Amino acid sequence: MQVLINILQTSSIYMIIAISFIIIYYPAKAFYLSHAAIISLGAYFCYFLSVQLNQPLWLSVLLAIVITSLFGGVVDQMIYKPLRKRNAIPLAILIASLGIYIILLNLISLIWDDSTKSIRTSDIVIGKQIAGSYISNIQVITIITGISIVFLYLLFLKFTSVGRKLRAISSNEELSDILGINSNWYILIAFIIGSATASVSGILVAYDINMTPTMGFKLLLYGIVAMIIGGVGSTWGLVGGAFLLATAQHLGAYYIDSKWMDAIAYLILILFLIWKPLGFSGKRLKKIDI
Repeated sequence: MQVLINILQTSSIYMIIAISFIIIYYPAKAFYLSHAAIISLGAYFCYFLSVQLNQPLWLSVLLAIVITSLFGGVVDQMIYKPLRKRNAIPLAILIASLGIYIILLNLISLIWDDSTKSIRTSDIVIGKQIAGSYISNIQVITIITGISIVFLYLLFLKFTSVGRKLRAISSNEELSDILGINSNWYILIAFIIGSATASVSGILVAYDINMTPTMGFKLLLYGIVAMIIGGVGSTWGLVGGAFLLATAQHLGAYYIDSKWMDAIAYLILILFLIWKPLGFSGKRLKKIDI
């Protein structure tokens, strides 16, 4: 039961990170490694507000999400938008995003140093006992938040005007521009929403197991692995991919050693890329030329 609780918590984090990434990835069509720094920034902004400025935790969380989302939008407008206007190839954007990640990582280290920090100021609570196992409040919040974000994401894409236009841009950006949809504007909105969602994952992880400047990179890689093995373009496949990845990691840690969690993640990724490259969904993306 304890392993199951840990799996549910970890898979919820992976789902949140993967959704925060694909919100940006689908319309912008590039891998933004700077998203890893956004995950860390959400946690550090919350730490700054709640611990250093002594603000209420709920207010610090809300303000940290807002600040991080706006920060993500500024990065897009200052760096990525000019690259898109110059029709930069995805590799150039990837390299630029890596540079931005390194710059932001060094800024975090400069401001808050490299030592491990915690948002949690109260004593560690064992949690409530369920069937011989323990579940803490942050684990419950993480699981509920992960499930809620998945459903909100589905509703956002299907029933909101912004969501439908982001789907249109993801499908065919040139045709969307012809129909009067300003792709750069909606990609900016995607960056804001994706950054806000990423900050949620950073705050949840930091509250549970503390934080370091580099925490975001490993989390982002896990989210991307969950997205790939679940099948790009499938939300429910993403959920399955996150659960599979978390299950394999925790069972490996339980039966072998926790040091194998990273290796297990990448082993699963390699196996899927070789034997099932389309992921759980098995759907090929169709490209229609107009």
